[in-house]
Amino acid sequence: MVALGSVYGLLLLIIVRASRSAGVGFRFASYIDNYMVLQKEPSGAVIWGFGTPGATVTVTLCQGQETITKKVTSVKAHSNTWMVVLDPMEPGGPFEVMAQQTLGTTNVTLRVHNVLFGDVWLCSGQSNMQMTVSQIFNASKELSDSAAYQSVRIFSVSLVQAEEELEDLDEVDLSWSKPTAGNLGHGNFTYMSAVCWLFGRYLYDTLQYPIGLVSSSWGGTPIEVWSSRRSLEACGVPDTWNARVLQPEIKPRKRECESDGPLCSLRRFFRAALVAGPSAHSVLWNAMIHPLQNMTLKGAVWYQGESNADYNRDLYSCMFPALIDDWRQTFHHGSQGQTERFFPFGFVQLSSYTLMNTSDYGFPEIRWHQTADFGFVPNLKMPNTFMAVAMDLCDRDSPFGSIHPRDKQTVAYRLHLGARAVAYGEKNLTFQGPLPKKIELLAHNGLLSLTYDQEIKVHRQDNKTFEISCCSDHQCKWLPAPMNTFSTQTLILGINACLGTVVAVRYAWITWPCEYKQCAIYHPSSTLPAPPFTAHITQPLKYKGI
Repeated sequence: MVALGSVYGLLLLIIVRASRSAGVGFRFASYIDNYMVLQKEPSGAVIWGFGTPGATVTVTLCQGQETITKKVTSVKAHSNTWMVVLDPMEPGGPFEVMAQQTLGTTNVTLRVHNVLFGDVWLCSGQSNMQMTVSQIFNASKELSDSAAYQSVRIFSVSLVQAEEELEDLDEVDLSWSKPTAGNLGHGNFTYMSAVCWLFGRYLYDTLQYPIGLVSSSWGGTPIEVWSSRRSLEACGVPDTWNARVLQPEIKPRKRECESDGPLCSLRRFFRAALVAGPSAHSVLWNAMIHPLQNMTLKGAVWYQGESNADYNRDLYSCMFPALIDDWRQTFHHGSQGQTERFFPFGFVQLSSYTLMNTSDYGFPEIRWHQTADFGFVPNLKMPNTFMAVAMDLCDRDSPFGSIHPRDKQTVAYRLHLGARAVAYGEKNLTFQGPLPKKIELLAHNGLLSLTYDQEIKVHRQDNKTFEISCCSDHQCKWLPAPMNTFSTQTLILGINACLGTVVAVRYAWITWPCEYKQCAIYHPSSTLPAPPFTAHITQPLKYKGI
C-alpha cells in the first residue's frame, strides 16, 4: 500500500511539471521589457510574444489597481506566436503590462513594469549614427544632463547578422532603460547612439511627453545590408559583394550600466571604429530591422551613406527611397496597420572628411542621391521625409577620424526641426536652408542669377563654391563662378570665365565644401545651411516644400 504522503508528493510533482511544461516558451518578444515606451494615440501599441500552441493569452494594461484595458488572443499553431493591439492611449504613465497564458487549468503570468506611452522612434545607419555620447563635444555635460530626461527611454539592438529574416531579435545590447551616464557613455561605438539620444531629447524638450528611442546601427556598412532582398531587386542591384565578416565577440548585457556614474565597466569587446562592418546584402535587415516590424512606431531617423561613396554609388538614388518605402510597408503590415503606412523618415545628409584627392565626387554625389536627385526633401519620390544638412559640421581634428565629426548636437537639432515640421505638422517653422527656385542666365551681362525660396545670408564669398559647366566643341568642363552681388533672396554669379555655353550650375560639389559652420549660404535667422545642388540651366527648377 502506497503511503498517502507519497501520493500527494507524486501529485504535486505532476502538477509542477505540467505547469512548467505549459509555460515553456511563453515569453514577450525580446524588446518588450520593463521601462519601455509604447506608441501613444492615435495608434494602438502592439504587444506580442511566444507561447504554447492552442493556449489562450490575456493581456492586461494596468495602472496601480485599475485595469485600463484587457485583450484576449490565442497562440498561433504554425508560429507559436500571439499578438494583441492595445487601445490607443494618451501619453503618460507609468503602467504595468501583464500577459497570462492559459492552457487547460494551468496559468502562467508575465509582467513588465514602468511602461510609458509616448512616441517611439527607430534610429539606424552606420558609424556616425553608432557614435556614443562619450565621443561627442561636451560629453561630460551631455552625460550629466541625462538625469533630467527620465521619460526619454533607450533601447539598443545587438550587432547580429542573419542569412534569412528573423522573427525576433537574436540578442539585445541594452534592454529598455532610463538614461544614465553609464549607458549613454558606454565606450566608443557601443550601446546607445548619440544622434538618436540627442534627437529624442530635443523632441522631449518640445513635446513634453515620453519618447522611446530604438538604436539599431553598425559602423562601416553599406545601405545594401540594411535593405531587404526585394527592395534591392527592385533597383536592379547586383549581389556582387558577398564577403562575410566575423561577428564581433559581444555579449548582451541587460541594464548592466544603470549606475549614474561614468565608471560603468566596459565588459564588451571593443571593436575599432574603422573596421568595416558586414557587407553581405540584407544581413542586417534580416537580423536587426525585420525583427522589430511588429513594433508600433512614430517614425525613423537614418545616418548612412559613407560606405556607398565607392560602392553602387549610382544606384543609391534608387536604393534609398526603396529602403524607406520597404521599411514603411513592413512596419505598417507587421504592426497590424498601427504604424502609419508613410511614417515620417528623417536622415542626415553626409558631412565632410579630409581627402588626399580633393576632386573625388563620391560624397557630393551620395549627398545628391540621398535626396533621390531632387536636392531637397520631401519630394515626389520621398514623401514625408526630412533632412539635416551636415556638410558644414566638419571636424578635421576628430580623434575618431575626420569622417566622424563630433558635433552631433547640431546634427540632432537640425533633424528635430525637420521632425517638428514634417512629423508633427508645426507651421511657420524654418527647418531647412535656402533652395534656389529660379535660375536665370543673363548672358549679355556675363552673369547668372539665382533666386532662392527664402531669405539668404551670404556667410562667405569665394570664387570656388559655385561652379558652372561650360561647353565648347562638344566638350564640357566645370569652372569656378565667383559671387558677384547678392540681395535678400537673389545671388548673382559671374560667368565670364566661360567662353562657350553655360549649361549647368552647381553648389558645394566637393567632399569638404567649407570649414566648420562657414559655408557660403545660410538662412539668416536659423543658421541652417543651403544644401548642395546641381541643375541644368535650361531646365527651370521647381522646389516645393511640404
